[in-house]
Amino acid sequence: MFREELLEQGRRAKEAARKLAVASTGDKNRALHAMAERLLDQQDRILAANAVDMEGGREKGLSKALLDRLLLTEKRIQDMAQGLREVAALPDPVGEISEMVTRPNGLQIGRMRVPLGVVGMIYEARPNVTVDATGLCLKAGNAVLLRGGSEAIHSNRVLVEILREALPAAGLPEDAVQLVQTTDREAVDVMVKMHGYLDVIIPRGGAGLIRRVIENATVPVIETGVGNCHVYIDEGADLEKAINIAVNAKCQRPGVCNAMETLLVHARVAPQVLPRLGEIYAEKGVELRACPKAMPFLPGAKPAAEEDWATEFLDLILAVKVVDSYEEAVEHIHRYSTGHSEAIVTENYTRAQDFLKRIDAAAVFVNASTRFTDGGQFGFGAEIGISTQKLHARGPMALRELTTYKFIILGQGQIRT
Repeated sequence: MFREELLEQGRRAKEAARKLAVASTGDKNRALHAMAERLLDQQDRILAANAVDMEGGREKGLSKALLDRLLLTEKRIQDMAQGLREVAALPDPVGEISEMVTRPNGLQIGRMRVPLGVVGMIYEARPNVTVDATGLCLKAGNAVLLRGGSEAIHSNRVLVEILREALPAAGLPEDAVQLVQTTDREAVDVMVKMHGYLDVIIPRGGAGLIRRVIENATVPVIETGVGNCHVYIDEGADLEKAINIAVNAKCQRPGVCNAMETLLVHARVAPQVLPRLGEIYAEKGVELRACPKAMPFLPGAKPAAEEDWATEFLDLILAVKVVDSYEEAVEHIHRYSTGHSEAIVTENYTRAQDFLKRIDAAAVFVNASTRFTDGGQFGFGAEIGISTQKLHARGPMALRELTTYKFIILGQGQIRT
């Protein structure tokens, strides 16, 4: 039953995408501002729907971190509205012409930036993604078909109703924004095979969701998100910087993909760093899982298991390993990294440059927290996700990454001989 409904939504999205592709920047911006106003005007309605989802999440036993992702507050709604305004203020990449050259035969050849078409978003318990994805897709001229997690279904239904209501006044089709109404997990398997309806699928969530999408999709996929991020405290680190970074990277918001999941510490500085960090982490409720060399410095830690080095905890849990050399740290990262965000804390310039060159990740940091891997923090505006693959887009995916290009060729009657 829902397969036919999804295909019909895909057909309508395709029609809407053709209209959006030629929509003016002014019309798109008017729609974004109208969406922002409606979100603020209907906060009570949004909060009531979210309260139903939160109660359901508690009954299902969702972790504290996942409940935090699910929660909407007046402040978070205001932030979502502000995010839409900020997207409206960004330059419109659609129609931009670049790399124009004149060939010896007089042909002028260049690239014009164009929308991707219809974007399928598959994500979990983060209703803010509903608004962020809609805003970015709309500004980039794309229609979007949203499939949020079942935990957030009431919030998402209300949010999408509100966002759709803002489109006609700006002369844009309501079907540019649609929500998959069923919570049946098999809907994901249908979506990822909607070749001819969807131009790209962007999954945003945990490793299980992303793996399921990649393994079953016939629609092109941009892989995002799974972040087994490391911070390595080198023997040449400024220890105060190191402690501040290690606390921020884990504790500032543990339930997101750019939070640190494994801390690597050089053996020469472990006696100075780990006891202090252990005290701070204990105060903040962080569960530590440590290697044998780290255990003496962290009395409350549990022994780390092999799977801990490969786990994205998304919670106040941290794996800690003491390494005997910089090379050991690099090899550990090479083995367990998901290619998201990796950081070194060191005052050794040569070592920092080597780390930047050798670590294969979307974002590589020197003396800064991994928490900065974010479209807003990078100055791109809002983001639709953080790509951990290398084709089409890598790192925070903002407006430009939601477009592609076509070649335009201007002639004066040339024919090929």
